[in-house]
Amino acid sequence: MDAEDHNDRGDRVKVAHPAGLAVEKHCLDARPGSLYDYQEGWDHQRELLERVSHHEICNQLLLVQHESVYTAGRETTPEERPFDGRPVIDVDRGGKITWHGPGQLVGYPIVFLQRGIGPVDYVRRAEEAVIRLLDGYGIRSGRVPGRTGVWIASDGVGPERKICAIGVRCRHQTTMHGFALNVDPAFDSFNNIVPCGIQDADVTSIRRELGHAPSLDQVADAMYPLLAELLEFKPYEMSPDIPRRAHRAFHHPTAEILAPVATPRVVRL
Repeated sequence: MDAEDHNDRGDRVKVAHPAGLAVEKHCLDARPGSLYDYQEGWDHQRELLERVSHHEICNQLLLVQHESVYTAGRETTPEERPFDGRPVIDVDRGGKITWHGPGQLVGYPIVFLQRGIGPVDYVRRAEEAVIRLLDGYGIRSGRVPGRTGVWIASDGVGPERKICAIGVRCRHQTTMHGFALNVDPAFDSFNNIVPCGIQDADVTSIRRELGHAPSLDQVADAMYPLLAELLEFKPYEMSPDIPRRAHRAFHHPTAEILAPVATPRVVRL
C-alpha cells in the first residue's frame, strides 16, 4: 500500500506503516574531537528517510552530539552568517543559520506523516516534547507566536531566550533535520552569528537557567519517551505560549557588528 491508496469510495486511507519509534544515540558521552560529524549525520538521515518513507522500517530518531558546525537553512541572509568568515554548511531545511556543537543535544526524528498530518503539527509536537522535558527539570518554557522553537520568557529586564531551535524538511511525507536543545554548550559560537536571524532575543541553556545541567545521555533518555508519545499523533493538550513582557532593548553581543543604542529604550511586546 502506498501513500496515495484509496478505499472503494475514493477516500484516502491510512497507509500501513510500521509502528514504533526506533532510536540511535551517537557521541552523547564523547568529547570534542570525537563527536558526530554533521555530514555523516546528514547522509545517514537521508538513508533512513528513504527506508521510512517506503514503509520498510518504523519511524527513526537520531540523538547526537555534533562537532562544532554552522548550518544555514534556505532563508539565511548574507549578513547573518559568521562575522569572522568561518565556513558554513548550507542545508535543505527551512529556517536560518544556527550552530551545533558540544553540549547541545541534537535530535533528528525521521517520521512518516500520514495524510491529514502536516509539517506544522509535527513541529508543534516536537516543541511540546521539549517543553514537557524542560518542565521536568523545573524550567518553565513555551512558544512565541510567529517563531519556531522553545523559549524562556523575559523577566522584564533581559529579553526572551531561545533554548531549543527547530528546523525541518519534509520529503515523501517524511521529516528530516529536527531540533537542537542547548544543555550545556559554550556560547562563543552563537555570538559569531545572528542565531536563527533573530536580533531582539538571546539564547540560553539548561545550565544557564538552573546553574547546573544533566548529562546529554540523561536528557536523551528523558526526551525519547516524550517524543515517542507525541509522534503517535494522538490528541494532546498543547502548552500555552510564554507571556510577553516589556524589557530593555537587547543588542547582539557582537557590538562592532550591531552598534549599541546610547540610551536604553523599552521594547513593548
